[in-house]
Amino acid sequence: MRTVSYKSVLFIAAACLTTSCARREAVQAGSAKPGDVTTVAVAKASTEDLSRGLVLTAEFRPFQEVDVMAKVAGYIKQINVDVGDRVRAGQLLATLEVPEMGDDLRRAQASVVRAKADVTRAQDELRRAESAHQIAHLSFQRLSSVAEKKPGLVAQQDIDEAQSRDLVSEAQVSAAKSALAAAQDQVTVYSTETEKVKTLIDYTRVTAPFDGVITRRYADTGSMIQAGTASQSQAMPVVKLSQNNLLRLILPVPESAVPTVHIGQQVEVNVPTLKRSFPGRVARFADKLSLATRTMDTEVDVPNPALVLIPGMYAEVNLTLDRHEKVLAVPVIAVDMDASAAAAPGAEQSGQVMVVTPNNRVERRKVSLGLETSNRVEVRSGLNEGDSVVLSGRSSLQAGQEVQPKVVTIAANNN
Repeated sequence: MRTVSYKSVLFIAAACLTTSCARREAVQAGSAKPGDVTTVAVAKASTEDLSRGLVLTAEFRPFQEVDVMAKVAGYIKQINVDVGDRVRAGQLLATLEVPEMGDDLRRAQASVVRAKADVTRAQDELRRAESAHQIAHLSFQRLSSVAEKKPGLVAQQDIDEAQSRDLVSEAQVSAAKSALAAAQDQVTVYSTETEKVKTLIDYTRVTAPFDGVITRRYADTGSMIQAGTASQSQAMPVVKLSQNNLLRLILPVPESAVPTVHIGQQVEVNVPTLKRSFPGRVARFADKLSLATRTMDTEVDVPNPALVLIPGMYAEVNLTLDRHEKVLAVPVIAVDMDASAAAAPGAEQSGQVMVVTPNNRVERRKVSLGLETSNRVEVRSGLNEGDSVVLSGRSSLQAGQEVQPKVVTIAANNN
């Protein structure tokens, strides 16, 4: 009978233990745990309307604003409006008191009456001259007829004197006609002077030139107002009138965006103070760049019928530079842009994306790109609608790797 030593038993036990552990580890390594699959955030490629815009800031200005001046000098007899009043075109704002104008009107009217009397007298003188000329002319004709029929019966001196009286009376008729014309012209002159005085009297009524709001009042009852007869005059206005039912924004459009601006272009005007947006329209532009700023002044008209907007408020205008409708788009963060293609002038933009296939495997694809907004980019080729693109962590992924996709929704802001 063989005797087994103590050392041999220990060696056999150790060998069995090592073999058992090795088998258990091999079994564990062969089975994959669900937690070992990487979870990645993905977004779906979808058809959208993309637009690229430029946000410009400007200050609301009245469509029209004017200091209402008085055409004639005088004292304010009555002022009918105050700051904040809404007025209509032609509405009476103030009345001036100019007493001497009444005297000027009466003097002009009296001059017209006198000129008309002069016309009547000139007409009488003309009729008298025509009558005298008619008698003198008949006498000359009779004497000339007798002298032709019976020569020597009438002295030649009598005939010559009759002819002279005929010529003199004819000249008197011409002079009377000229005097009548001068008198009639004088009536016209004095009548015009009368109308001028009446027009100046009408100027004592200061009216609104257009619909608007009184934004400032310069004068009170009894104030002396000088005539505003020249633009460089220092005369004091009566009131300041602003047309606020239509406002204008003057935008400094950069040189790069000038080609995209056109008359009638619709824009969105955001007013941060009111936390509201209003529609606007490009109405006019300078058609010339400022050499100092390399911008072109572009005016946007904003209707303001309820007078919610106030001149002086700041507004942000989103000027659309480019717009593509119903194009395939993905989030910008899902695309690795091709820097070399972007650097080449005129080259088509391209890039790469990682797509999660239906069997949850990663696939790398090259895509050609189009319009890019702040968070979306147009994909012209390389993707189909509904494809899942990886949003982040692409550097740690390998093509063909199994992943667990998790769809993430990113709010679209296409401007």
